[in-house]
Amino acid sequence: MSFLDFMQPVPPDVAIEIDSAHVAAARLAWRGSTISGHVVEPLPAGAVLPALTAQNITDVAAVGRTIAQALARLGGRVTRAALVIPDTAAKVSLVRFDTVPASTADLAELVRWQIRKSAPFPLDQAVISFTPGIVPAEGGREFVVTTARTDVIEQYEQACAEAGVHAGLIDIATFSILNGVLTAQPAAAEDWLLVHATPTYTTLAVLRGGDLIFFRNREEESQGTLADVVHQTAMYYEDRLKGAGFTRVLLAGGAVTGVDAVRRSLEQRLDVRIEPVPQPELASLVGILSRERKVA
Repeated sequence: MSFLDFMQPVPPDVAIEIDSAHVAAARLAWRGSTISGHVVEPLPAGAVLPALTAQNITDVAAVGRTIAQALARLGGRVTRAALVIPDTAAKVSLVRFDTVPASTADLAELVRWQIRKSAPFPLDQAVISFTPGIVPAEGGREFVVTTARTDVIEQYEQACAEAGVHAGLIDIATFSILNGVLTAQPAAAEDWLLVHATPTYTTLAVLRGGDLIFFRNREEESQGTLADVVHQTAMYYEDRLKGAGFTRVLLAGGAVTGVDAVRRSLEQRLDVRIEPVPQPELASLVGILSRERKVA
């Protein structure tokens, strides 16, 4: 360990997830990379209403109290935590550039210019993050861009602050699950699919090795069954992305009613065995903590 390594802040060992119906918290034992504690606290009905273009938390104080209760049950003093929020609080876009600027500032400006027309709110009211994606065979570079309203993110941060916790890293649930999967088992070069089904939304993510090449989110009230949406995604993948087929399909949906029936339906549609994400109720929390550890 170098002196600079020693001076780096120790990453938090606790993650918090705020969903529409509950707050979950988990602590990672760093030496063994195992979960040493996990709690779930129900939220008051209507306290959190995840949305892209509207306020998400109707009662910040109530959510803060729920977080405090969860952390009290988890035990130990918590002042910093990684935070997982619902997918529906943000918009994920894949943008491609033929030429990538050398300057980070120029790249950020190019990303803003590229997404400005499709953004559902003014970009001066937005938090934007981007990470490198796949390198297309024809050249250039793709980037994964996540956009959320600043005031929405501030609500989630404030709820944590009400419980005396600083949210140092914030990410959406599906990205956290993907990170956990990739940390546990580095991806081969083939294509694979993650289906993240929750009681209020479903997200489908297609990856080529470790690179995201497709992302779709839909709220539960949208038309069509989950199997229909997966079938549509598979058709798009084959026709537009020239996919050769999924070598692996993972399902994260431990909280979904009838998850076994969902798995059987997907297996029939895709003609491939569906693997459950290990410990689905913990997957996003473990994933974001794993990301923190890799960054550290």
